[in-house]
Amino acid sequence: MAQWDALVDAALARLASRNLLRATRPIALAPPPAPPETFAGPGPWDRAAVEIQLDRATLHQWLAEGGEATGQEEEVDEKLILFSGNDYMGLSSHPAIRKAAVKAAQEYGMGPRGSALICGYTTYHKLVEESLAELKKKEDCLLCPTGFSANMAVMTALGSVSSLLSVGRKPAEGERIAVFSDALNHASIIDGIRLVERQQEVVAFVYKHCDMHHLDFLLLFSMDGDFAPLPELAHGTLVCGENGGGAPELFGCENDIDISVGTLSKAAGCQGGFIVCSNRWKRLIQSRGRSFIFSTALPVPVVASVYAALHVSKKERWRRSVIWRHVQYFASLTKLDLTSPIISIVVGSEEAALRAGRHMLRSGFHVTPIRPPTVPQNSCRLRITLSASHSLDDIKRLVDALSPWLPDKHDEQTYVMASKL
Repeated sequence: MAQWDALVDAALARLASRNLLRATRPIALAPPPAPPETFAGPGPWDRAAVEIQLDRATLHQWLAEGGEATGQEEEVDEKLILFSGNDYMGLSSHPAIRKAAVKAAQEYGMGPRGSALICGYTTYHKLVEESLAELKKKEDCLLCPTGFSANMAVMTALGSVSSLLSVGRKPAEGERIAVFSDALNHASIIDGIRLVERQQEVVAFVYKHCDMHHLDFLLLFSMDGDFAPLPELAHGTLVCGENGGGAPELFGCENDIDISVGTLSKAAGCQGGFIVCSNRWKRLIQSRGRSFIFSTALPVPVVASVYAALHVSKKERWRRSVIWRHVQYFASLTKLDLTSPIISIVVGSEEAALRAGRHMLRSGFHVTPIRPPTVPQNSCRLRITLSASHSLDDIKRLVDALSPWLPDKHDEQTYVMASKL
């Protein structure tokens, strides 16, 4: 990466010469309270993460999707087990996360409202950035409002290197940055690439999903497949690795990854996104990453809850063990080869997906059918997510309800894929 560092340093020098380097100026808040209480096993609060209730109007609307009218609507229980959420660790309902958010809201309200470069950044934000950088073994971290904005910020900052080094003109094709992107990458990565492509700052090469023969090096990672066959991906925060450092920790390749983008809206049970990287990359991204620059910073209660979630995840390691036991249990019941707490059961047409979704609803489960444009035509699916807050009985009953769509009970075109964390 020596050449990359030189390019970034040159881009930073160009920004500095034009007085365009930007830095956050944290507003001081009182230090957070002592580390929150943690527990040796699940508590009653965990069920709140997966037990939900729909109102009757919503229930009827869902059951009517696809034009079906059966007269069964009144028989459906409004109370459901949630298997569509992203709260893998079951932290969203944890007492420590609740208390942290409540305390911060009582003391600061939502906190100063503005972008991070104006007034929205506080010492709480800085504390979370330091914690994430330590977790991911990186020099620094940039906290973003969402994972989507984090990916967009990285892409626009990356493309800006070409423009900054091509003074007064658009970079020639040979001067643009080459981006290699998995065909099934997340929409935020795709949109970021398209933006900088239109600005003639990068040249994008899309490789077949997880096909390492179609790729010289892996730069990004997949949206709709299992773990990539090389350990050069940066996801699974809090779920993978002994300390929750994600797939890089799991594969022991943290030092080989220069920029890692993650979300706090999934395993952390909170909200937001982050970019862990070197100091130089952070300076560039916060100066040229448009989705970071022009977005309002996360509210202080959310940031306080993230800080608590990171502490709980570090102490309650049993949660990682539980979620992977659940993956193994689901696999043992279905005889499927799974590598992730997210399982996509592909059922084909939109009509088939809606029918399957209604069946799951009547069976007492919130499992959302995924349809175009999220997925291609005729690859609609039921997207199932397992959580540490589920019970083994929840999973057993779910598998029973899914039986018509599992490969050994359905036609040969049905298949299952483990999705990204």
